[in-house]
Amino acid sequence: MIIGCPKEIKNNENRVALTPGGTLELVRRGHTVLVQSTAGINSGYSDADYTEAGAEIMPDIESVYAKAETIVKVKEPIESEYALVREGQLLFTYFHFASSRPLTEAMVKSKAICLAYETVEGPNGGLPLLIPMSEVAGRMSIQEGAKYLEKPAGGRGILLGGVPGVPPARVLILGGGVVGTEAAKMAAGLHANVTLMDISLDRLRHLANILPANVTLVFSSEYNIRRELDRVDLIIGAVLIPGAKAPNLITRQMLSEMRDGTVVIDVAVDQGGCIETCHPTTHEDPTYVIDGVIHYCVANMPGAVPFTSTLALTNATFPYLLQIAQKGWERATEENKGLKAGLNIVRGEIVYDEVAEAFAAPVS
Repeated sequence: MIIGCPKEIKNNENRVALTPGGTLELVRRGHTVLVQSTAGINSGYSDADYTEAGAEIMPDIESVYAKAETIVKVKEPIESEYALVREGQLLFTYFHFASSRPLTEAMVKSKAICLAYETVEGPNGGLPLLIPMSEVAGRMSIQEGAKYLEKPAGGRGILLGGVPGVPPARVLILGGGVVGTEAAKMAAGLHANVTLMDISLDRLRHLANILPANVTLVFSSEYNIRRELDRVDLIIGAVLIPGAKAPNLITRQMLSEMRDGTVVIDVAVDQGGCIETCHPTTHEDPTYVIDGVIHYCVANMPGAVPFTSTLALTNATFPYLLQIAQKGWERATEENKGLKAGLNIVRGEIVYDEVAEAFAAPVS
């Protein structure tokens, strides 16, 4: 198989989808690997590293798309890439289709095969290709939240952990999945006063056994959320419905109940966001203010720490890529039902129900 790895061109996306180590494993098995020049440079990998592993370095993104049968990426194609995608070509990457009609329409029109990291399922359930980046984003959300609570960044001037004699910041986390759990660990470790909400009592019982005492676990409801808004300093949106748009748990009207300088970080923004006033931002321009509330809504948070996140991601994705390379995508997805769950669009047809349901009108 001819596998292409283009350089990510989304704003400040510094990760790369294939490491030299992965390249070596593919080449040893007889596959051809095409890597765009400087694709790995921001993750610490030079063109020479890939060449030594057996890759062919391509001069530009157009040549990678033109020659590769399979494209492996980190983030979804952006508009300038749409025309490069070929009929029958397999794209293996994060897509998050439910939050973007233009992307969905473009991939339907291309008649490519779109295999989405975020909906691949593990042998025992779960989302193994989403977990590592959720771990990174969950931990980063507290790191970024602490920064934007500082007065020069527009925040209330609160030190997340406080000091003896001064109370710590109050952190509200919506969702007790991987993102929420990692955020709670980080915030609690910095001695913040943390409240985590989820709608699953089983999940809350599990978290009660693994999280420290300064994390309060509360059943999620509009009433319980509203009770926190006038006293919370930092809110982390960490809600995920696989393949579907996230529900709005905090509305525009609810912002008026918060104090000026409160920070909201919506990690679910790449799935539409769970805070109504959130829209995707970039690392270059990460925040905006509505009604005195600072919104941080970067859709590719792990891209800021590529040395960590590239390895975390490729550790999880490479075994699946190897299956695809060895067997072809059709046989690989037929034999591995979890991988098959990653198929979102196949030759012009949406095959993932939650993506189809995300749009009021048929996609064509």
